[in-house]
Amino acid sequence: MILLQANDVARRFNGQTFFEHISMQVKDKARIGLVGRNGAGKSTLLKMLIGQEAPDAGEVSLKKGTKLAYLAQNSGLDSDLSVYNEMLTAFAPVIALEDKMRKMETEMATMVDYEGEHYQKLLAEYDQAQHDFDEQNGYGYDAAIRGVLHGFGFDDAFYDRKINTLSGGQRTRLAIAKQLLETPDLLILDEPTNHLDMETLAWLEQYLQNYTGALVIVSHDRYFLDRVVNEIYDMHSGQLDHYHGNYSQFMALKAQKVLAEEKAYQKQQAEISKLEDFVAKNIVRASTTKRAQSRRKQLERMEKIEPPKNESGVAHITFQAAQESGSEVLQVTDVELGYDQTKPLAKNVNLQVMKQHAVALVGPNGIGKSTLIKTLLGQIPAIAGSIKLGSNVEVGYYDQEQAVLDPSKTVLDTVWDEHPTMPERDIRTILGSFMFSGETVDKKVKALSGGEKARLLLTKLSLEKANFLILDEPTNHLDIDSREVLETALNEYNGTIFFVSHDRYFINAVASEIVELTPAGTQFYDGDYDYYLEKKAVQATVAQTEKSQPTNQPARQQNSQAHKTHQRQVRKLQRQLTELEGQLDQLAADKDTLTQELNAPANAQDIDQLTALAEQIEALDGKITTVENEWAKVSEELEMLEQE
Repeated sequence: MILLQANDVARRFNGQTFFEHISMQVKDKARIGLVGRNGAGKSTLLKMLIGQEAPDAGEVSLKKGTKLAYLAQNSGLDSDLSVYNEMLTAFAPVIALEDKMRKMETEMATMVDYEGEHYQKLLAEYDQAQHDFDEQNGYGYDAAIRGVLHGFGFDDAFYDRKINTLSGGQRTRLAIAKQLLETPDLLILDEPTNHLDMETLAWLEQYLQNYTGALVIVSHDRYFLDRVVNEIYDMHSGQLDHYHGNYSQFMALKAQKVLAEEKAYQKQQAEISKLEDFVAKNIVRASTTKRAQSRRKQLERMEKIEPPKNESGVAHITFQAAQESGSEVLQVTDVELGYDQTKPLAKNVNLQVMKQHAVALVGPNGIGKSTLIKTLLGQIPAIAGSIKLGSNVEVGYYDQEQAVLDPSKTVLDTVWDEHPTMPERDIRTILGSFMFSGETVDKKVKALSGGEKARLLLTKLSLEKANFLILDEPTNHLDIDSREVLETALNEYNGTIFFVSHDRYFINAVASEIVELTPAGTQFYDGDYDYYLEKKAVQATVAQTEKSQPTNQPARQQNSQAHKTHQRQVRKLQRQLTELEGQLDQLAADKDTLTQELNAPANAQDIDQLTALAEQIEALDGKITTVENEWAKVSEELEMLEQE
């Protein structure tokens, strides 16, 4: 069943066509992601879909009776009500029905004639009301409200707080919460993941996977799209392409499509060139004029393939360290973070960042991730502990707050003032690679968009040639294309990276290690974000198992026994590793002896002896491979145990 349909719609500004011939279908229970770079027209299309704007051509139709809800980007609730009472308004019809049922109950209780027509009619109405009340989750709306509020990080302490006293980010989260509670048939969300930490994002992904209505989502969060949507509409170059699958599947399909289009275009261009060449050479010859005319008609009838539309406006980002640092880039030991010694944000913060590693710092909002970065940079003193940079370390810093930019300067002067000896032409060339060209280089920083400021910061950073990049939310304000370019640049960078990001796709693409920050300290995970999630799930399962175990012996005794068991397993694996290493050493020595015999001049003419020695060496190689595989297996088991 089709809930909403756009047919051949267009948008034009001042005689210029922004897009045209755009068509889209939203079916019942659809899970659609709308993607495209900033300025491609996604928000304009959304406004057409919800009826806020009329298309200049074509039409948009909504199935009669469809309940549609739209949440614009960064739009928060504006209400004088408390948090809980505002959420209650999502169930106003159910609450009104509940009041009606109470009145009917009171009326029936005071009636005398239970056999009369009025009573029977009232009883039938009450039965229907009960059925409707149950269908509309009348018995569970309080639990639904509490569940959604909890998912968005609002506990009981927030229920009585006035919404207008909350922060912009909190009001945005409440706006999404209310939309979910209203359960429209079609929910359209524009960048719903802004202001959400990773824990809330994971909860929202799970909730939307089970959502009963249809979804249309605009988002730059590729990890979120991978887990929620199963269709992608890609808006680019004034057109809209449809793909089946999540974001990662769409990227693979799009690459295949672009390659096929390029091949078809090049093939036809070669055919056209060949036909044109034949016509040019033969049209004037009497003997070949007819064939040339035939080729010319063939050219005229040919349906020309349009050249593939290569979107312009992609930044070309590169980072290159001018010199190498020492092996140990950063050592943080027993640091306490915060602004108040009596109330530190986190204790026992320990980090070791090695050369050419990429370490991602994760943790919930407000835990102190940005505070840790500012402490590493010396902008905030540590309450306790020590921070040490390695030898020859030069730090380059990306500030998510963009406070290092002077709003009164132009784009050109922002870069040139820091590199006054560089020729203006070179400065303009570099700015051009970051999508600043023509008159945009003369724009004041205060007039730039968030995305433009982000690209300007990255321009400055690329020119510093630092060997240790500390990045605080570098993907904020960047569209998907720019994020992917940044990922490639960081993966090709020859220095070391320590970064904070909420973009889980970005973390997966860049990070070699994860450090989780909690109030109690830091936890190290030797892998990408998916590995981190796997380990967290295992830890949660173990914790739940331990919690459910009988408590017939003291907790300290249980912990001690578990520790002893763990240590026994570690020692056992360590002994196995030692034994295997001894076997490898002996096998290598035996192979060396046989190899020397094989190469000895005395055996050079003895074919039988040489054959026997070669067979023995081959057998040893097989044993070495077997032992090496066993060593790798035991080593991996030991490493996992030591991380627990």
